[in-house]
Amino acid sequence: MAIRGSLKEASLPDVLQLLAMGKKTGCLSVTHRSNFGSIYFDKGRISYASIVNRRDRIGDILVKSGVLTQEQLDLAIAIQSRKRDTRLGEILVGEGMLSRDDLHTQIRSQIEEAVYFLFTWTQGTFNFEADIRPEEQDYLVAINPESLLLEGARRVDEWSLIEKKIPSFDLVFEVDQARLRQSGVALTTEQETIITLLDGRRDVQALIDETGMVEFDVGKALYGLATAGFLHRVGKTKTVAEVAPDARVDEHRNLGIAFFKTGMLDEASREFKRVLDLRADDAHARSVLGLVYARQGRWELAEGDFRTATESRTAPFAVHHNLAFALERLARPAEAQRVLDEARRRGGESDPRVQTTVGVLALQAGELIEADAAFMAARPLFGKRPPSAVWFHYAALTAALNGQLDKALALLTEGVELHPHAAPLHNNLAVVLERKGKYAEALARAEAGIQEEPGLAPLHKNAGDALYRSGRFDEALEAYGRAIKFNDALGPDVYLRLGNIRLKRGERDEALRCWERALELDPGNEIVRTNLDALRGRGG
Repeated sequence: MAIRGSLKEASLPDVLQLLAMGKKTGCLSVTHRSNFGSIYFDKGRISYASIVNRRDRIGDILVKSGVLTQEQLDLAIAIQSRKRDTRLGEILVGEGMLSRDDLHTQIRSQIEEAVYFLFTWTQGTFNFEADIRPEEQDYLVAINPESLLLEGARRVDEWSLIEKKIPSFDLVFEVDQARLRQSGVALTTEQETIITLLDGRRDVQALIDETGMVEFDVGKALYGLATAGFLHRVGKTKTVAEVAPDARVDEHRNLGIAFFKTGMLDEASREFKRVLDLRADDAHARSVLGLVYARQGRWELAEGDFRTATESRTAPFAVHHNLAFALERLARPAEAQRVLDEARRRGGESDPRVQTTVGVLALQAGELIEADAAFMAARPLFGKRPPSAVWFHYAALTAALNGQLDKALALLTEGVELHPHAAPLHNNLAVVLERKGKYAEALARAEAGIQEEPGLAPLHKNAGDALYRSGRFDEALEAYGRAIKFNDALGPDVYLRLGNIRLKRGERDEALRCWERALELDPGNEIVRTNLDALRGRGG
């Protein structure tokens, strides 16, 4: 389950302590205006951290720190171009350009500095999504968040002073050389480095980029020089509005992708709309905006953006597949099939998502044998990755409809192990277990699903079914009550059993109302009609 909040109400150190104590695994996203950072956790310990648009790629870090030369980095990148499956850090170590200890030390330092910088954000919002892991990183650490809190608090206190002199990174300073020479003061190493670059043209961000120093160290050095009167502020660099369009587009795109990956969908939508404001024909932005709407269940909007994206002659098969999926969700199977055929023609034949959608459309058409064949053909296409939760859902449903309950049970058992936070899989497994008479196991599975998604009505209904079958009628009554609270048109069988329970409790009028509601939902239900006739006859 996601954890969201405002940094005004809960400080970042407090949030980190909460995640550490809960031994959480996932990504904590922090945003303030156009700034975005991520801190990844693995069982309560920080494994990675980064800030969007911050120059912290491992190659740049190693060169800036003096551990690696630019020539060595260029050589390693050239080698990587021939060994695309090998990470840059592994190439550097394997070629003897640096030791593994040096690599790990530099990456750990970069991660710690990113967290320290995020500590200085006192406004904005945070969002934690479970089970999201960093992609394509050379090295992950295991840092106890509490070990960073003391240093982080010290930096926050100092940063509040630094900001009085350095309120933004677009400020430009020049050195009062005469005053500096006359003073005869000893400068720190950081100040000595910065002095040579203070030419009245470079802004603070340029100093950070060119020195390889972190924001805090640059700010602290500038603060000392400014307080001593050795610096003069001469202006600002160009504002965001004056920056070249490509840079603005990239900034909004990078933020949008970061927001999307961490589940901050409204923020992602905002950034990709800004990309489209600047570049109306940007097919990539249009496609990702469609994905945002799809995640939100806004299928009409998703279909519109996907369709616009497919108008590009170079649109990849994935965009056509996404359009087909949206059309399937909108109950337009014939159109979905045509678009899916185009996705397959463009190279999607061997893509597991495309093949899964082939199975979904066959299932919806009632072609169970074809659907099962499509799902079984999709599985090996996932390669070393586990099949998606969607694949397990539909493959198991097809097996169940084919009367293969044991196969459905095996698929769903595997599915919940691989996707423990997928509430629909827990729900489906509960149904299969209840059908096989394993009521205690069905109840446990439904309750596990409720922990993941408390508002999913079928989970409460299936918990009620397991309790009802076990003769635990009072508890079943409560579970069914929760189910119809979330969806009062869930199904006639819920109201049938509610009527049965009410009658057992001697609550005749309540039983009558439940059965009448069941008949409204299913006028042809003869069992309900018989119950009503008997109860009314008894009353008469």
